[in-house]
Amino acid sequence: MGILHDDVVIITEPEKEGDPSVITINCPDKTGLGCDLCRIILFFGLSIVRGDVSTDGKWCFLVFWVVGNPGTRWGLLKKRLMETCPSFSSASGISYYRHELQSPKTPDVFLLKFCCYDRKGILHDVTGVLCELELTIKKVKVSTTPDGKVMDLFFVTDTRELLHTNKRKDEVSDHLKAATGNAMISCDIEMVGPEITACSQSSSFLPSVLMEDMFHLEMPDELPSGLVTSSCVSVNMDNSLSPGHTLVQIMCKDHKGLLYDIMRTLKDYNIQISYGRFSSKQRRNCEIDLFIVQADGKKIVDPSKQNALKSRLQMELLRPLRVAVVSKGPDTELLVANPVELSGKGRPLVFHDITLALKMSNTGIFSAKIGRHLVKDREWEVYRVLLDEGDGLPVPRNKIEEGVWKMLMGWE
Repeated sequence: MGILHDDVVIITEPEKEGDPSVITINCPDKTGLGCDLCRIILFFGLSIVRGDVSTDGKWCFLVFWVVGNPGTRWGLLKKRLMETCPSFSSASGISYYRHELQSPKTPDVFLLKFCCYDRKGILHDVTGVLCELELTIKKVKVSTTPDGKVMDLFFVTDTRELLHTNKRKDEVSDHLKAATGNAMISCDIEMVGPEITACSQSSSFLPSVLMEDMFHLEMPDELPSGLVTSSCVSVNMDNSLSPGHTLVQIMCKDHKGLLYDIMRTLKDYNIQISYGRFSSKQRRNCEIDLFIVQADGKKIVDPSKQNALKSRLQMELLRPLRVAVVSKGPDTELLVANPVELSGKGRPLVFHDITLALKMSNTGIFSAKIGRHLVKDREWEVYRVLLDEGDGLPVPRNKIEEGVWKMLMGWE
């Protein structure tokens, strides 16, 4: 089957202000494609307010209505979405898709060492530049010296695969200089080997409060009091309406990355969506209908499998991220955690939103770390931010926790 290269992804911008843009994708299907596409849309700061998905298992057609970032670089978004679709070869201006024959190349990791004079919000300014330049932060270590300087160590990968060139390094340095002004002291970028990356892995130690309350993947009988969660989530399954599919009906409150959270959960369970419809109603209420099958092409009839998937979806939509402010000796630490996809990909823009929320609440950051931890046979990305309490916290702990949670959920 042939299809014109430019017709794989079509983006239609709205005719009048306030209406959503429409992204149409028409390409061969592959396992987890919906998840990967939603992840890119989330990375570009856009929210999906409506969606339609259909596939016969070989070819798929997806339409997303999106709103959000007024500065969206639509051409770059189209390029990234096309790269995610199954690869193609060209002949006479027509692109013919083929299934992936090789595993994707592991991206090179670079260490970006950024030194600057401290000021409120500077870590968010730096993080915003890295996101804008499509540098994915894998790990970070931020520390403040007694003389008011900050040393940021970012382990990053480059979506554009150009960070080994002097031109790309200069581009990063120039953008950081423009964002931080006279506060910038130095910026160095070097490629690091796997042995350096391995040495940067986090220790296995985590506070006991995290182990007890934050790392549940399935719904407990009762959520502990005091936890920040979304409002009520309803997940129902029905095998009577389709001879070949299980219908999953979800009703919940909308949040940033909602469709991504559903798609990544189904991807982890190796579930195929044959047809799906998503819509966001008034007051952020969402309705999702999904006709799904297992990897073997059959509906889900085993009650234990139904209950496991239902429980996991409920938990992921109630608490797609885990947020807590805890005591660390005499200090106060902000902890944020999210499950990593089985493919190894983390959630986009988490560190960006954490630093923005703290900047908006005028809360300083003394140090910060990002690491991955294996808990209960599942990998988690954990963000640990030691708050600067030099003159006392500007807002109560519960307000900091609430502010970060709302920013991450898109309810700010």
